[in-house]
Amino acid sequence: MTNPLKPGSLSGKRVLVTGSSRGIGADTAGYFAEAGARVVINYRNKEARAQKLVGQIEAAGGSAIAVGADLTDPASIAAMFETVADQFGGLDILVLNASGGMESGMAADYAMTLNRDAQINVLTAALPLLSEGARVVFVTSHQAHFIRTVPTMPEYEPVALSKRAGEDSLRALIPSLEAAGIEFVVVSGDMIEGTITATLLERANPGAIGARKEAAGKLYNVSEFAGEVALAAVEPVPADNTRYVGDVSDFQTGS
Repeated sequence: MTNPLKPGSLSGKRVLVTGSSRGIGADTAGYFAEAGARVVINYRNKEARAQKLVGQIEAAGGSAIAVGADLTDPASIAAMFETVADQFGGLDILVLNASGGMESGMAADYAMTLNRDAQINVLTAALPLLSEGARVVFVTSHQAHFIRTVPTMPEYEPVALSKRAGEDSLRALIPSLEAAGIEFVVVSGDMIEGTITATLLERANPGAIGARKEAAGKLYNVSEFAGEVALAAVEPVPADNTRYVGDVSDFQTGS
């Protein structure tokens, strides 16, 4: 996919994308870097993959660093932002992309810890680095955004509920963010083909992604959705602070 951001449009901007060593986060970070931003690639434990992305960005003439952090660990979050402060001096865009909850072998409360608690902890730790005019972007799914009114696949429900809880907790901060001159937007998309979540869902419920694609008519792929996330960081914030990607009519009528 062609980068939706204009070359040089983010020159001088500093960006951190959580969970950006692969998938949507990696493509989003790549778009920012191509547009001239200095980018922080955040990873949990895949340092080699993150460093490879940094190398690709630098080879293309961009600027990036990789910073590891376990977002469920407040001390690890604090250390990440100490590095960001030292290397970049501040942030202009923070994309809260990291999420999970379908992985095997995790604690029963892992989804809520990552998708709600960690999101608040990351934003709170980032606030001293966010300058006036900065933008915070939270990435979610239609299945999570509308979970209170539209049921989703049972296998995805714990993730959906935890991501909606995270969104609600972040939205509660909008007044204080706006008072500091910081903008906030939620990007909500349908299931994304090629993501880890889609793969795990398909494994747990064979045919689920195909059925969703048939019902929706189209599912975005990773690079297409990443382009929408990148645009959400620069285009005007909608009145309800929500940027919907793709058709949501079946979710709204279902509510």
